Amino acid sequence: MSAAMQRGLDHLIHLVENLDAAGAAYEALGFKVSCENRHPFGTKNRIVQFPGVFIEILAIGDHAPIPEAGPRKFSFAAFHRDRLARAGEGGSALVLESRDAKADAAAFAKSGIGDFEPFFFERRGRRPDGTETHVAFELAFAEDAASPDTSFFACEHKHPENFWSEAAQAHPNGGTGLLGVLLTAENPSDHHVFLKEFSGVRDFRASSLGLHIETPRGRIEVLTQGAFLLRTGVPAPDGEGLRLAAIRVASPNLKAPASPARPRGDQVIGPDRLFGLTLLLEPAPAG
Repeated sequence: MSAAMQRGLDHLIHLVENLDAAGAAYEALGFKVSCENRHPFGTKNRIVQFPGVFIEILAIGDHAPIPEAGPRKFSFAAFHRDRLARAGEGGSALVLESRDAKADAAAFAKSGIGDFEPFFFERRGRRPDGTETHVAFELAFAEDAASPDTSFFACEHKHPENFWSEAAQAHPNGGTGLLGVLLTAENPSDHHVFLKEFSGVRDFRASSLGLHIETPRGRIEVLTQGAFLLRTGVPAPDGEGLRLAAIRVASPNLKAPASPARPRGDQVIGPDRLFGLTLLLEPAPAG
C-alpha cells in the first residue's frame, strides 16, 4: 500500500451516558464544544474539533429507532448501545480517514478484517454562528474479533466544506490539535496485523512496551496496561483486546514536563473526571 493510501486519524468516539454533562466537562477544560447533533439511527453527539480531526462525544438518544446488525451490516448505534450497557463509558471507537469508503470496505474485506457493506448517512449540522448546514458521511467498518468493546471504521466526508470550521477549532484553552491516541491491550503484538491492515501503515515500531504507528495524521500507540500506568499515572481500562484509553491534545500554553514520557499534574485528566476516558494535554510539537 502506498503512502497515499495510508489512513490518518479522522476522529475518536467518547461514549457517555449524559451528553450534556460530558460536553460541560470538556467546556470546563477550555474546549469549544458543538451543540447537540442527532443521527437518524438513534444516537446523538457533540463535537470537539481540531484541524482535520475531532473528538465525537456520543450518547444514545430516544429520537429514532436503532437498527440492528445483520449479515454484512454493522450497526453503529446498536454496537454503542450494547457497548455502553456492557462496559460503560469511555473511548469506544478509533476512526481513520477515508478518501473512498467503498474502496476501503473492499480492501478490509480482501485483507480479512471485516466484510461489511459501506454505510452512508446524512444529517443537519450547525455552524458555530448558529446557521444550519448539511453534512454527510460514508463509513467502512473493520473488525478486530479479539476486541469486542472497540469499534473501528474509516470515515469519508461527503461535504467536508460544511463540516470543518476554523471557528469551531478556536479553543479557549489554546488546544491546537490532536496528537494521537493511546490504546491498551494485554499483548499489543497480538493486534499488529489488524492495525497494519486497518491503517495501511506497514512500517511501525514494536517494543516491550507496545506498538507505535505513525499515521499521516497522528500517532496510534498500543501499550500494555503496565506501560499505560507508567505513562499516565492512571490504571488502564478493563476489558478484552484493544481499548481506547486516552487521547493526546497539543496545548502550546504548557511548558515541557520534566519527563516528556510521563506527563504529570494537571496535564493528565483522568477517567474519573472525564467519563471513563483519559486526556493528556501536552506541549505543542516544536515548529
